[in-house]
Amino acid sequence: MENTIAIAIAVVCGIAAGYALRFVYAKMSVKSAEQDSQRILKEANLVAETKKKEAMLEAKLIVDKERKEFELEIKERKQNAQNTENRLNQREENLDRKIDSADKRDREILQKEKDINLKEQTLKVKFDEVEKIKDEQKKTLEKISGMTREEAKKTLVSAMEEEAKRDAAVLAQKIEQETRENADKKSKEILSVAIQRIAADHTADITTSTVAIINDEIKGRVIGREGRNIRAFEQATGVDLIVDDTPEAITVSAFDGVRRQIAKIALERLIADGRIHPARIEEVVEKVKKEMEQHLKEIGEQAAIDAGVPGLNPEIIRLLGKLKYRTSYGQNQLQHTLEVTWLAGALAGELGLDIMFCKKAALLHDIGKAVDHEVEGTHHQISADIAKKYGESPKMINAILSHHEGFDTPKSAEAFVIAAADAISAARPGARRESVEHYLKRLENLEKVAKDFKGVASAYAIQAGREVRVLVEPEDIDDKQAQVLARDIAKKVEQELEYPGQIKITVIRETRAQDIAK
Repeated sequence: MENTIAIAIAVVCGIAAGYALRFVYAKMSVKSAEQDSQRILKEANLVAETKKKEAMLEAKLIVDKERKEFELEIKERKQNAQNTENRLNQREENLDRKIDSADKRDREILQKEKDINLKEQTLKVKFDEVEKIKDEQKKTLEKISGMTREEAKKTLVSAMEEEAKRDAAVLAQKIEQETRENADKKSKEILSVAIQRIAADHTADITTSTVAIINDEIKGRVIGREGRNIRAFEQATGVDLIVDDTPEAITVSAFDGVRRQIAKIALERLIADGRIHPARIEEVVEKVKKEMEQHLKEIGEQAAIDAGVPGLNPEIIRLLGKLKYRTSYGQNQLQHTLEVTWLAGALAGELGLDIMFCKKAALLHDIGKAVDHEVEGTHHQISADIAKKYGESPKMINAILSHHEGFDTPKSAEAFVIAAADAISAARPGARRESVEHYLKRLENLEKVAKDFKGVASAYAIQAGREVRVLVEPEDIDDKQAQVLARDIAKKVEQELEYPGQIKITVIRETRAQDIAK
């Protein structure tokens, strides 16, 4: 029991001692904390004071800097204002001087106007006097010359016209001579190169074909009983069969070359077969027509290949094939078309133009002649309509329409090439053959055109109509007027006549003096 009490007392004493120690320690800690806080506060106050001084110093520096900048800016503005004021003052002085100068000019102008008005009045008086003198002189001249003013004016104008014509003739002759000297050689080179590259044949203009037979007994079988076979044949083919006294031959006549060729082949087959009656005739003719369509296509395709123009429409190919059986003035139309195509390509190559365009336009330029007996209109317009139908360009259509004069104006260099190539092909020697009547009529018209001019004594067409020689009266036409007359005749020939190639007009003025020795 006593131990327990002792222990309890010891515990209580220990606890009390512990609390006492903790109290003492706490008190010491508080005192230490107070000392630390005071020290921190002192340090903080010291740092704050230092920062404050630094901030004040920095602010003072900034203020000084901004003040100096402001003072500098103020100084610059004052200087600018001073400069502006000086410029304004200078301008004001300049304006004052200009105003003074303008006032001075105004005064001078007013003075000049007064002087001019005075001079005008003086000149008017003098002009009236001059007019009176001129009128008096005109009346005097009219009395002396015996001509009125209008008559004198007409005489003077007529003389001036004659002189102008003479001068124009001399100038035209000089210009032509210079142009020929510069261009003749080059043009001849281009044409000669183009023509030398082309070698083409031509065929005679025929409207009949002859079918050879073994003996004349075949003629009776072709005619048939009461002529039924020949009527059936002509009705099926659209041609005329001429069965006459010509030995061992039957003639097929038609202006359409395709129909004539179909009839010729069909007749040859009927004669070879021996069975000639209406039903057989219709059968053979129909078969030959189908074969001819294929044949025309093959000819057209070969023509396109020969011309070097691919990609043509099948209908155009067929029309090209039909041109093989069409002639114009004795010239085979397909051969002429190919010749123009080759010439156009050669000329375009020499001139640096679009060769393929020229070839295609040349190939189509006379395509209308394949159907001109079926469609109304000129072959130019028909050809252009066909080209337009199958999507050709306006430039191509113009080249086709303008390949002869008088139908359309060429609008491109290629169009001129097509016209030139067509003229070369048509006008070269041996290319075409005209009928005697047409030939003689053309020569008569040439001579008549030349004889219609005043001062012409006689005119003769020579060299197959390629030249007209005109003899003039030397009293009516002088040397300079002869040049004018040649040009006028050439223009009238161009306007009124149609002819292939060119016609040379030669005016001859001859003065003869005669006497008799006795």
